[in-house]
Amino acid sequence: MRAVAELTGDELRAAVRDRYAAVSRQPTAGYSFRVGREFAEALGYPPELLEAVPPSATMAFTGVAAPILRAELCPGESVLDLGCGGGLDLILAARAVGSTGRAVGVDMVEPMVARANDNLRTLGLGWALACVSFAEALPLADRSVDCVIANGILNLAPDKSAVLAEVARVLRPGGRFVVAETTLRHELPPGSIQCLEDWFR
Repeated sequence: MRAVAELTGDELRAAVRDRYAAVSRQPTAGYSFRVGREFAEALGYPPELLEAVPPSATMAFTGVAAPILRAELCPGESVLDLGCGGGLDLILAARAVGSTGRAVGVDMVEPMVARANDNLRTLGLGWALACVSFAEALPLADRSVDCVIANGILNLAPDKSAVLAEVARVLRPGGRFVVAETTLRHELPPGSIQCLEDWFR
């Protein structure tokens, strides 16, 4: 098996896409990272909020925190959920901006996008949608959103600078980027990342 350092950006993206497609199809299969509603509650999502969304949105949830709770979204705003997964944050964003606003989720994992759109339809949130896209090439116009939310996707992106450049491009002047991310406090020991499974931990 090749070391992670030897993989190209496209190969890393494909590995991430395959792993999270598996999560969407089999959320309870067991992974090297936590998945599901219990994990969402542990990260700070209030139980009453989670009760008000379809179980399909929480059972495939992955993330690192609850940035949506700090986004301070207002009715009528336009919001982008970067790496929307099964749609939990997207649903909460859509409810916050209301029918006069717009909520768009993007994710490169087709089964997750399908799951998110099914959940939006179930709730009748017609002003929100999810679409398949790479974070490095967003299908949105320049200066078209008031807020971008990202919950633990930068650590999975091979080209973080490209993602951040796209966020800057689509944000309106005075817009905000509410991001939660996992970071290292200390440099990893040499040889600690030997394979893709290590990279996902």
